[in-house]
Amino acid sequence: MTSDQTFAAYLATSVLFVYGMMRLRSPLTARGGNLIAAAGMIVAIATVAINNHANNGVLIIIATVVGAIAGVAGARRVRMTAMPQMVALFNGMGGGAAALVAAGTLIQQLPVHTTLAHTAPTLFDTGATSWAAVSVIIGSISFSGSLIAFAKLQELMHSRPVTFPYQHTVNAALFIAAAILAVVFLFIHALGLLLAAIALVALALGVLMVIPIGGGDMPVVISLLNSCTGVAAAATGFDLLNPALIVAGTLVGASGTILTIVMCKAMNRSLFNVVFGAFGTVVTTPGAAPAGAGQVVKSTTPEDVATSLAYGHLVIIVPGYGLAVARAQQEVREIACLLEQRGVTVKFAIHPVAGRMPGHMNVLLAEANVPYDQLFEMEAINGEFAHADVALVVGANDVTNPAARTDPSSDIYGMPILNVDQAGTIVVLKRSMNPGFAGIDNPLFYNPKCSMLFGDARDSLLKIITALKEV
Repeated sequence: MTSDQTFAAYLATSVLFVYGMMRLRSPLTARGGNLIAAAGMIVAIATVAINNHANNGVLIIIATVVGAIAGVAGARRVRMTAMPQMVALFNGMGGGAAALVAAGTLIQQLPVHTTLAHTAPTLFDTGATSWAAVSVIIGSISFSGSLIAFAKLQELMHSRPVTFPYQHTVNAALFIAAAILAVVFLFIHALGLLLAAIALVALALGVLMVIPIGGGDMPVVISLLNSCTGVAAAATGFDLLNPALIVAGTLVGASGTILTIVMCKAMNRSLFNVVFGAFGTVVTTPGAAPAGAGQVVKSTTPEDVATSLAYGHLVIIVPGYGLAVARAQQEVREIACLLEQRGVTVKFAIHPVAGRMPGHMNVLLAEANVPYDQLFEMEAINGEFAHADVALVVGANDVTNPAARTDPSSDIYGMPILNVDQAGTIVVLKRSMNPGFAGIDNPLFYNPKCSMLFGDARDSLLKIITALKEV
């Protein structure tokens, strides 16, 4: 392809990426947006393969086919409950790939045998080296950090923060060491061990940055690492002088940053507090009574729940991660349909950080064909809880915890929550009284208006469905 044809292909790729991302703003157009962006990626890959047909064109095609098969197989087999893990894993692979491509390109461009007395690098070499170093550092951090996030979400390691003395000092020292090594590498162009040392330091920094972050903050961590992957990809694009990669990386980096800010706002926490606050650490005070000690938890039956739902005027359903674990989205949709047939108004309340990644609940309910006009974000639904006859909480915990409003000593104090406690009757479907993913006890469960229906969410909902049909 001529340079003009290559530029036109990359321009088309960039336009498809931007337009596809715009279509992701609504669930109604998101599927089409994904297909449009995928078409842009196909154009970009084809352009690279054609321009490199004499060297690595065949390898590029083989790698594309293998990657596509693996991606499709993984995406089709993964459960909705494991979607956050898949996102973290794919994101880490993207960061690692960006770092490897930048390092490989750099090794090809710069002399292998150099000494401290080597002549000063040219302007192009200096620019290429700078962007490659940025990509290696940020991409490596994203890779190792995403793997730790995956392990916590997959429960391969404990979700609680892992801390040790002087942890922040060690992290700062690693960051400074990576920067110094990159500067040294920039001026002496010493390949091999020095480039590997930069990558290893960055990999260690990614691990140590994520292990002190608790499971309750994983949605923010995923968004932040996604942003890092985008920055690494953009840096690699500058290294390769590839406009499509620059645009794609910038889009991912910008969207990840915006989403991170939105998530922090939804939790009323600063990004600094998320990264350095060790949120979710269990702190016990000598002589303190266990959470909920002396308080009464009221249990209920599926028949009583069905009666309360059937004779209500407004029922608000609050889905949480427990709904995803039980794969009960179809059952909750059936309950909504049965209630609507009886003239009951049913709405779904979606907290921005419900589940383990942004948008998790929206996708889950869309899979069950819950109408989009029944899904309400927190700001739109919170004022209606006071008028609701029943709030049915299915597997949600932290996002309904009133301690966020009333207990200054709570880790989640100040976090916007769903006003479930203002409903006339509260029914919580939960396996046990264990705290949620953030490890914080929920005083909602001891509210006199609250009844607990213990058991697997899907089994409980099936019993409620049976009872509803008999009311």
